[in-house]
Amino acid sequence: MINTLVDWFASAQAWLFQAVVQPLMFHAGFSEYLEDAFDGTEWFLIGVCELIVLFLILRPLEAVIPVHAFTDRRARWTDFIYTVLYRLGAFSLLVFFLVDPLMAKVTEVLHLQGLNPFNLENLLPGFTDQPLITFLMYLLVLDLCEYWYHRAQHNVGWLWGLHSLHHSQQNMNLWSDDRNHLLDGLIHDVVLALVALAIGVEPAQYVLLVSVTRMLQSLQHANVRIHFGRLGDAIVVSPRFHRWHHAIGIGHESKGRGTLGGHNFGVLFAFWDLLFRSAWFGKTFEHTGVRDQLPTASRPARDYGRGFWSQQWLGLKRMVEFARKPSR
Repeated sequence: MINTLVDWFASAQAWLFQAVVQPLMFHAGFSEYLEDAFDGTEWFLIGVCELIVLFLILRPLEAVIPVHAFTDRRARWTDFIYTVLYRLGAFSLLVFFLVDPLMAKVTEVLHLQGLNPFNLENLLPGFTDQPLITFLMYLLVLDLCEYWYHRAQHNVGWLWGLHSLHHSQQNMNLWSDDRNHLLDGLIHDVVLALVALAIGVEPAQYVLLVSVTRMLQSLQHANVRIHFGRLGDAIVVSPRFHRWHHAIGIGHESKGRGTLGGHNFGVLFAFWDLLFRSAWFGKTFEHTGVRDQLPTASRPARDYGRGFWSQQWLGLKRMVEFARKPSR
C-alpha cells in the first residue's frame, strides 16, 4: 500500500514537473535551476497532500468535539490563506536551498583549513544504516532548537512584536499554526535551515522532517478537545497542552503579570518544557489571545489587524515598538 502511494506521488511529481514547471522555467530563462525546481515540485505536492489530510481529518473533528464556537469566521479564513502560502509556497524549502550554497562555501573553506564539517550521524556510526533512527535523531535535535527559538520569541521584545500575531487568534483552529508574520517565518526558517545543514541533514530528509513537524503542529492548534493523558502530555505536545501556551495572560506572559515569558514552548515534544522548567499542565481548555486585546480602564484593546496585509503592517509596527520597550 505504502509503495503504491509512493509510486503515485512520484508519477504525479514527474508529470507536474514535465508538463508545467519545466516549460515555465525554460520560458523564464531559469533552466540552471531545474534541479531545485524539481525539488520544489515535490514540496508543492507534499503541501497539497497535507491540506487534503488536514481537511479530511481535523476539520470533522473540530465539528464533533470543538473547544469553542467560532465568533469570527473571517479570522479562520485568513489563517487558511497563511496555510496555503506557507505550505504550497515552498517557503521553508526556498530558504533551505538559499542557505545551502552558503553552507557549501563554508564547508569548502573549512576543508582548505584542514577541518571537517560536523555531522551528527558520525556520533552514532552504528546507526547510520537505520534510517528511522537517524530520522528520529535529527527530529530531536531540530525540535530542541525549535524549543529555544520559540522561547526567544517570547522573551526578546522585537521578536515578540512579530510573533504576537500568531497568538492574537482568539478563534484558534487547525489552520492557525501558519498564522505568522512573514519576517518571523523567514527568520525562523533561516535559523532552522542553518542548524539542519550544520548537523548534516540532507535535503530529502529535511522535507520529511518539516512535513511531519507541520502536520503535528496543525493538530496542536486545532479547535478540538483532545489531550494525551498525564503521561502522554508530558511527552508529546497535545492540543490541550499547547492551548495553555496560547491562553490569555498565562501561556505567553509571565504568571499573568503582562511581562514577556510564559509556558509550554515545546513544538513537538513536551519533555523539553519539563527539562527546562517551563511546563504548565492545566486540565481545562482556555480562551486564546493576547492580554492587550482585552480593553481596560486605562487603555483600549490593541488592534492586530483583520486581513493579511494589515496584520503584516501592524506586526512591523509592534516589532519597532517592543524593541524600544521590551517588557509590556
